[in-house]
Amino acid sequence: MTKPIYNCLWFDNQAKEAAAFYCSIFKDGKIISENPMVVHFEINSTRFMGLNGGQKFKPNEAVSMVIECESQTEIDHYWNSLSSNGGAESQCGWVKDKFGFSWQIIPANLGALMANPNAMAALLKMKKIEISILENA
Repeated sequence: MTKPIYNCLWFDNQAKEAAAFYCSIFKDGKIISENPMVVHFEINSTRFMGLNGGQKFKPNEAVSMVIECESQTEIDHYWNSLSSNGGAESQCGWVKDKFGFSWQIIPANLGALMANPNAMAALLKMKKIEISILENA
């Protein structure tokens, strides 16, 4: 196989709007190509295809994108951006964007933070992850 695998996200005729939304959130996001059926875009060097597939299928939490953040500032940026304009906050760093796709916005060192037995109890009380609370649990 010579080409990398990439994700196809199914939209109800909102692929271009979604690609522009995602590209506006990530500083290196860009639309690569588009036609009435599909939009190819890239965020953080990961390629995606947005498909204008219609109403037949809806996104759900069975598949999510994970954003590992180096700081609370990064977590806040992605959380606020993805949950805005019709998105929905969930538990433990999960957020659903306005198109229905789920994202996990987590600190890059979440595994190390979870080594503290009190950190899991603190995490379960959170929606957006607060690094300082996990560090001090």
